[in-house]
Amino acid sequence: MHPLAALVKRAIETYIKTGKVIEAPAELSEEMTWSAGVFVCLKTGGQLRGCIGTIEPAAGCVAEEAIRNAIASATEDPRFFPLGEHELKDIDVSVDVLCPAEKVSSISELDPKRYGVIVKKGPRRGLLLPDIEGVDSPQEQVRIAKTKAGLDPADPDVELFRFKVQRFE
Repeated sequence: MHPLAALVKRAIETYIKTGKVIEAPAELSEEMTWSAGVFVCLKTGGQLRGCIGTIEPAAGCVAEEAIRNAIASATEDPRFFPLGEHELKDIDVSVDVLCPAEKVSSISELDPKRYGVIVKKGPRRGLLLPDIEGVDSPQEQVRIAKTKAGLDPADPDVELFRFKVQRFE
């Protein structure tokens, strides 16, 4: 398990068992020192169990961002009940560190296996990470991101951005 994924798992376990938020380690691997948006996704038995993240950094470094988003994924994802202590042994974690997004002029510049997508219209934004099982076309990727943003999936008048991630498991 990568050290960033291990940190996330420890953060979740500590919070669920004690209610305490761990500190970032004094010694950080290089990728933990960056400033970037981070998504933490949790799965049990291959099924999504929580996924929360930030498009832009809200903490001082990736390690702090990952700890914060790990706890939120385990306890605040509105699609799921908070994670129970009995589930900890079965949780698989992945941490996606977002690279800077770039605006694209056409859906043809998207590739759902390689790039995540952000759709934006006014103050509304929706994001979908890359390489999501069952999302095989840019059209499907954009439709899901529009829905997450609370936008009409048929609305063609949105700004599109693509980004890569570094995934740690």
